[in-house]
Amino acid sequence: MTDPAYPAVDHALGVTAAQGFRAGAGTCGIKASGKPDLAVLVADAECPAAAVFTTNRVVGAAVAVSRDHLAGRPTMRGVVASSGNANTCTGPQGIADAREMLALVGAEVGCPPEALLIAQTGIIGRPLPMEKVRAGIPEVCAALRAGPDADVAFAEAILTTDTRPKQAGVRLSVAGREVTIAGATKGVGMIAPHMATTLSFITTDAAVGPDLLHAMLGRAVDRSYHCLTVDGHPSTSDTMTLLASGAAMDGADAVAAGSADAEALERALTAVCRDLAYQIAADAEGGTKVVAIRVTGAASEAEARSAARAIADSPLVKCAFFGEDPNWGRIVSAAGAAGLTSGPETMRLAIGDVVLFEAGVPAPADADRLARIMAAHDISVHLDLGAGEGQCRYLTCDLSYDYVKINAEYTT
Repeated sequence: MTDPAYPAVDHALGVTAAQGFRAGAGTCGIKASGKPDLAVLVADAECPAAAVFTTNRVVGAAVAVSRDHLAGRPTMRGVVASSGNANTCTGPQGIADAREMLALVGAEVGCPPEALLIAQTGIIGRPLPMEKVRAGIPEVCAALRAGPDADVAFAEAILTTDTRPKQAGVRLSVAGREVTIAGATKGVGMIAPHMATTLSFITTDAAVGPDLLHAMLGRAVDRSYHCLTVDGHPSTSDTMTLLASGAAMDGADAVAAGSADAEALERALTAVCRDLAYQIAADAEGGTKVVAIRVTGAASEAEARSAARAIADSPLVKCAFFGEDPNWGRIVSAAGAAGLTSGPETMRLAIGDVVLFEAGVPAPADADRLARIMAAHDISVHLDLGAGEGQCRYLTCDLSYDYVKINAEYTT
């Protein structure tokens, strides 16, 4: 996935590619599979932090605790992440367990628990195996280090039904110095705005104050994770964190809001978020295709976003892409049900470079060309509503037999 508006990403860069960060990961028995399930990311010193969380009213203990910590201080030392258990709908004990995990990690790395965030993902409604977690935390903290191996280990430890780790980064010049912004994500199912069912962790060694960091992260997420859906189901655990060590800038002033450096850094952050979101769509549960839906010509950006999401969330549309069936009627009808101000007489729909519907009637199409487009892994859809300047780009995937099988057997 490339876009000339954003810098190219490097998938070799992970959470410790930016200076001033270390990561550790290990297995403590949260997952029955015995795969890695605990990860810790720490900065060398407290640094500005920002985060975005799920808007689901049912939230995990980790989301509640992290929100509370961020409300009380603008800087953080790091993040603790566990997978295999969402620690959601576990009552006061779940909150106590999340706080105990932070206290244990804080004791190991030398910071108060309030200077740490926590993120947890997995099955809902089961208590954490705290005896195993208590035993595993010292080992994970003892393994804290920087480098590609640490990055991959961290990215692997946060996975649930993902089939592969996901990371991306960008190096760029800020204030005459090379800085890095990079991170890791997980998520393949229960994916929908706001946010998507994911844990995501991004670091940078640029010097950025908390207010600007928060604003940049919000805008970057809005252009990426908030335009991503797999099954239209927001999670209870969605968490994205961004930490800025400033370690690459040798004491230089923090990036100023509205400056060219701030714009360049935000483009890089957005590029990282967009690429991580694409990786989620490409690894979606049971998915075989990534579908990029672009809606233009809407009466407003909100209308474009509504139409794009209606198409992206439609089970009928998603099944058609799985079957490589160019059923364009499903696409235009899904958009039409989203409360548009215009009708079919101004629409133009193309799949790939083949126009299928225009000005209210079907368009002649090259069937062989269309068959090749539908057989590809990456498919683009462009619907122009012909009613204004609003536009939006959404990512989704197809809906396969395997998605049903995976989710029919998730807890059993």
